[in-house]
Amino acid sequence: MQTVATVAVVRRRLPPALGERDFALLWVANLLTGLAAQMMAVAIGWQVYAIHRNPLDLGLIGLCEFAPLLPLALPAGSLADRLPRKLIALAALGIDLAIAALLLVVTLSGERALWPYLALAVAIGVSSAISWPALRSLTPELVPVELLVGAMALRSVSWQVSVVAGPAIGGALFSASEELPYAVAVALLFCGVICMAGMSSRPAASAEETDLVGGIRFLLRTRVVLGAILLDLFAVLFGGAIALAPVFAREILHAGPVGLGLLRSAPAVGALAAALILTRRPLKTAAGPTLLLVVAAFGVAMIVFGLSKWFPLSMAALAFAGFVDMFSVNIRSTTVALVTPNRLRGRVTAVEMVFISASNELGAFESGVVAALLGTVRSVVIGGVATIAIAASWTQLFPSLARLGRLEELEPAPAE
Repeated sequence: MQTVATVAVVRRRLPPALGERDFALLWVANLLTGLAAQMMAVAIGWQVYAIHRNPLDLGLIGLCEFAPLLPLALPAGSLADRLPRKLIALAALGIDLAIAALLLVVTLSGERALWPYLALAVAIGVSSAISWPALRSLTPELVPVELLVGAMALRSVSWQVSVVAGPAIGGALFSASEELPYAVAVALLFCGVICMAGMSSRPAASAEETDLVGGIRFLLRTRVVLGAILLDLFAVLFGGAIALAPVFAREILHAGPVGLGLLRSAPAVGALAAALILTRRPLKTAAGPTLLLVVAAFGVAMIVFGLSKWFPLSMAALAFAGFVDMFSVNIRSTTVALVTPNRLRGRVTAVEMVFISASNELGAFESGVVAALLGTVRSVVIGGVATIAIAASWTQLFPSLARLGRLEELEPAPAE
């Protein structure tokens, strides 16, 4: 009797969205698979670099993971609107489990060629492209509308926890044995499969014909969603200074490799703090003005980071950038989820996936090019100023987004 009472107390203290059984299972599955992915990324990076000691090999891994996205994104979005999303996510998770097992086999065999890692990187990219639209579309199906804002924040919590803890765990396991990260990843992914399989089955989002470009057409006529996605794209494109962290750690802050690790983890720590706040206190202010404010604040943080020559201030600026960026991500993802009709959600999410991935890749490239031309500090400061200018211009370019009210008041836009 006492055990039942204790469980009841614990459930009352959990964020409300975790009281929904299927969402709780999805959240645990996301956390486990995120940890596994981060652990494997550390091991793969170390092993690949050790083969030829050539940084280009690491770039090839990233390129192989990104390459399947462009041809598969739109078909995957259409698939997520035609088939039960749980089944698609389970299939992709099965691919991830097979990849982890094959990496374990490659490591145990002592293989020192590059091609197996490149081939498996392509497989990782295929799995990501297939799973993203289905997984990102599942949350709105699993929780009531009034709990969706908190559920989106919880989804971010699972990701940020994996980003903070996964590399550290993976590095510690790899230092003990090269096989351990993959063996543990296999176990975590298997548990993730069990959690996902335990979710209730849901019918396909739509039995109607789902053309590949339906998501693009919806975005073009729904300015509030298009504006939210494009704002995030340009903010990351111009304000993503973390790609230059090695230069700051080595040449400006003189912090060494340990300092580099701390700089790279600082945004995730800030984002995790914001996500935890949002799970308990979902945003109650008008979403549009808040979104523009936090994007501008992100630009200010990048300017401070670019000008700082004091390591604690640089850490604080990056942590603050991650903190405000999480509010931006929460507003964007919740807006997309609420305004997009369920039968279009997979295709719209697929387009969003392309934008987000492109902004991350192109943002790193843009930062490197501007830094090579104008200098590292100028590159970051100019990027921060550009981010503030973009946030200010959005009131004119996307007035419907600037006037967006409270998130819980949003309703799906017409599908046609």
